[in-house]
Amino acid sequence: MMLEPSIDKLQTIINSKYTLVSLAAKRARQIQELKRHQIENPLSAKNVGIALEEIQAEKLTYISADVKERR
Repeated sequence: MMLEPSIDKLQTIINSKYTLVSLAAKRARQIQELKRHQIENPLSAKNVGIALEEIQAEKLTYISADVKERR
């Protein structure tokens, strides 16, 4: 079974797996609490999957602690 979106596609947006996982986990908790997401008709039924779809759709941004620049 292939996961969608794939890790390879997501790493073109966020190159660090650690940052990707941290961002997805944090966003999944927000989705669970707020019962709202930023994409229409998500393919995933799970909050982490929805968070990853939001990352792929570039609906989430983060600020890198290293460079202090907005991404």
